[in-house]
Amino acid sequence: MKVVTEDQNPNRPSEFDATLEASSQGTFARRSGSSSSSRFARVVGPLLVAALVGGVAGHFTGGSTSGGFAINQLNGSPSGAILPNGNSVPALVKSVLPAIVSIDVKANGLEDQGTGMIITKDGYVVTNNHVIAAAAGGAGTITVTASGSTKAMPATLIGTSPVDDVALIKIDNVHNEPTVTLGNSNALQVGDSVVAIGNALGLAAGTPTVTTGIVSALGRTVTAGTATSSETLNNMIQTDAAINPGNSGGPLLDSAGAVIGMDTAVAGTLPDGTSAQNIGFAIPTATIQSLLKQLKAGESVVNHGAYLGVEIMSNNSSIQQQYGFSISTGAVIMSVVPGAGAAAAGLKQGDIITAVDGTPIQSAQDLQSVISTHHAGDRVKVAYNRAGSTHTVYVVLHRKP
Repeated sequence: MKVVTEDQNPNRPSEFDATLEASSQGTFARRSGSSSSSRFARVVGPLLVAALVGGVAGHFTGGSTSGGFAINQLNGSPSGAILPNGNSVPALVKSVLPAIVSIDVKANGLEDQGTGMIITKDGYVVTNNHVIAAAAGGAGTITVTASGSTKAMPATLIGTSPVDDVALIKIDNVHNEPTVTLGNSNALQVGDSVVAIGNALGLAAGTPTVTTGIVSALGRTVTAGTATSSETLNNMIQTDAAINPGNSGGPLLDSAGAVIGMDTAVAGTLPDGTSAQNIGFAIPTATIQSLLKQLKAGESVVNHGAYLGVEIMSNNSSIQQQYGFSISTGAVIMSVVPGAGAAAAGLKQGDIITAVDGTPIQSAQDLQSVISTHHAGDRVKVAYNRAGSTHTVYVVLHRKP
């Protein structure tokens, strides 16, 4: 089991932080699958997805009697849960489910299970890197089972991005597969309705679990790891939709059925032993899309470990209105890590990074992509907007913790 603690900055300015959901340090578990010896769950913080809330509608007819007892009978069919935009959850799930697969990985006598999303008609499937990690380097086998099927199909690992926890596999010898639709994660707002689908608990391949909830927060930075390795994931979507072992790699859908995130982790236990409740995390679709070209080329995406030292989220018109920013693009600094390069250079919470070394920054993904090409010790020129004014500063990048 991988455990995670959420990066946090205790010195956030209160006027900005008042509109942000407070974060608390704790340990978290990734939700990927099971092994032959124990249930494998990956924990990260803060990252959860809310459970499906269903409703049963109908009316009671006049009761009958049996043995002197009055019995009421439900006369009518159950009705599906309705999302705020009027879409039916069952109809949404029915449209997306054919493009969701259960993933099974066998390597070195162990078995891990997770979820994947078909993104091309010729069978390319995106999932979490930690789901298929055991099969990296040809060490194991990967099979996928389509929703509603019992047939396990062999798949090949194409490309990986371990630092982003994203991987691409391809189902062997398939054509004209159903695909998911990728949505715009940069347009998300806190409170948006979401639906999660995944191979929860590995209960039965081809029979995914469906849960619902909302976007609880945006721009979360979480650190996941084991005793031997760890990784920091930036700009994560926090949700209260229920995520369980086996959900990793599955879709977080908006109310139109478009994928706006990939379920990756769930909060676990805090240092004082308190269990976290309804805190899960998903990797934004925009992050996944920024990696697909390299992954499809069969590359292992390399990140040199450079670290700016900020927690960020993508700016948009909704964020601009909420915080009174003068611009609607860029990467908003949610917090600054004490002692890192950004703090030393004077960057502050609420600053909006708009360019690095002359390269425009439109979103959090743009900033992550640019910084990933650098090494620790590099000096970069950062342009940013603060209270409507544009400034520049030089930042020496540290090594990613």
